[in-house]
Amino acid sequence: MTVTYTSRVATARFGGFSQLLLLWRGSIYKLLYRELLLFLVAYLGLSLAYRFLLSEAQKRLFEKLVLYCDKSANLIPVSFVLGFYVALVLERWWGQFRSVPAPDGLMVAVAGNVHGADARGRILRRTLMRYGSLAALLVLRAVSTAVYKRFPTTDHLVE
Repeated sequence: MTVTYTSRVATARFGGFSQLLLLWRGSIYKLLYRELLLFLVAYLGLSLAYRFLLSEAQKRLFEKLVLYCDKSANLIPVSFVLGFYVALVLERWWGQFRSVPAPDGLMVAVAGNVHGADARGRILRRTLMRYGSLAALLVLRAVSTAVYKRFPTTDHLVE
């Protein structure tokens, strides 16, 4: 579920962005705090073990292990993998964007196929475009809570 802060952004004052970041509902911190705490505890444990528990020979062995892991990490092309990930995310976003109905194509088709400069042709073109707009509105109403709040009943659609 998406949490919207539109009303808070519209009335924001100085420091409003940092206040929005610190809100808990739908926050990135709420999503990642467990992993961050686990990472910090593991890092603290390794750091304390290295500084206080290991002997000098064990410290040198640990340093060699760290250098080996660093060299092995360079073998994985992170930018290449990240490029594939970004391309996948962008492709998914573009697919969602393309699935949002737009009346432009329908308008061109109706204007090109429904001929007549008289009242009958004009009313027919207008009616077809109203049906197209209604179909787009019904789809957006099913997807977006903001649109559903604006048009909650069929009486609101008629208005």
